[in-house]
Amino acid sequence: MYFSKKTLEPVQEEETSIWTCSTEQCSCWMRDNFSFDESPVCPICNSTMVKEMKMLPALTNTSSRR
Repeated sequence: MYFSKKTLEPVQEEETSIWTCSTEQCSCWMRDNFSFDESPVCPICNSTMVKEMKMLPALTNTSSRR
């Protein structure tokens, strides 16, 4: 039998605005365009979240924001 490795195209990444939890022990984060609030709280520990930038694969959110 012959198994060939398919050549995968590299995933295109872009600089994305995210919200990260302000608590040192919590590693929760979410994309800004997928959050429901203007200034969200952490869904894991209920702490405030801070806006940052991160290199992530490109995604499109098709749902409308308020």
